Amino acid sequence: MTIAADYFDMTAAPMRIGAVRLKVRDLGAVSAFYQSVLGLSPVATGEDRITLGTAGTPLLKLVGDPDLAPLDPRQAGLFHTAFLMPTRADLARWVAHVAEARVPLQGASDHIVSEALYLADPAGNGIEVYADRPVSDWHGESGEIRMSTDPLDLQDLLQSAEGTEWSGFPEAGSVGHVHLQVGDTAEADRFYRDVLGLDIAARYPGASFYGSGGYHHQLAGNVWNSRRASRRPEGMAGLEAVEMLVRDAINITAIAARADSAGIASTRNADGLTVRDPWGTAITLRN
Repeated sequence: MTIAADYFDMTAAPMRIGAVRLKVRDLGAVSAFYQSVLGLSPVATGEDRITLGTAGTPLLKLVGDPDLAPLDPRQAGLFHTAFLMPTRADLARWVAHVAEARVPLQGASDHIVSEALYLADPAGNGIEVYADRPVSDWHGESGEIRMSTDPLDLQDLLQSAEGTEWSGFPEAGSVGHVHLQVGDTAEADRFYRDVLGLDIAARYPGASFYGSGGYHHQLAGNVWNSRRASRRPEGMAGLEAVEMLVRDAINITAIAARADSAGIASTRNADGLTVRDPWGTAITLRN
C-alpha cells in the first residue's frame, strides 16, 4: 500500500513495534477473540502458543499457561496494545464490524494525532484500535506534538467507510504503539529515553510518550493505575515482552553499553538484544 505523503511512514522510523507477547491463562478464548474481533490470522502455532498477524507478519504472540496468576490491573505491565489501521476508512469499517457483532467498547477518543477506540480482551488486556491523522495536524505553532483526549465523532468516522465491509485486519496494518503501566514516569524516562534512546514526544499528567523518527509515540508509560508499582511478579498473566524493529542507523551495541552503565542487564542472541525495563517487561531490539 502506498502511504500518502502527509501520513507518517512507520516503516521509515528508526524504531517501531514488531510483535507483542502476552501470557494468558485461556489460550483458546483469547486467541479466538483476536481472530474474530480484530481479524488477525494464525501465523504459527504450537502446543501452548499461537502467533497471530496479518499477511504472514507476526503482530501478537500468545503463550498459554492455565497455572498463571490472574492479571492484576494495578501492576506495572500493559495498559494497551494499539493496533494501527492504515487508513481512516479501515478504522471505520472495523467500527461497523464490532458494532454489528455487539462487541463492548470501553471508550472512543479524538487525540488530535489520531482517532481511537478502546476495548479489552477476555483476559483483561487493554486494546486500542486507531488511525492516524495527517502529520500536519499534529503540531502546534512552535512545532510541538499536540495530544489531547476529546470525544470522538463516531458518525463522521463511519461515513468514511467508503461503502465496503470489514474483511479482516488489513495487510498494511501494524501494532502502532504499546502503552505501558509503570511505577514512576521519571524512572521510565531514564530507561526509555536515556537507555533505549527514544524521544519524549509528549507528556500528559502522569504519562510520558516516547517516539522515534518524529512519531507521536511507539511506546508510552503511565502511572494512572500503577503508581509506585514494583517489579512485576513472575508467573502472572499479562504482558511478557515487546519486540522493536530497529533500522541499521540504530547502534544496538551502544544501547547495550548504556544499559550496562545504568546497571541494567542485557542479553544478546540470534533474536537481538533484550533488556528489561525497571518493572520486568522485556524489550527485544532486532534489525
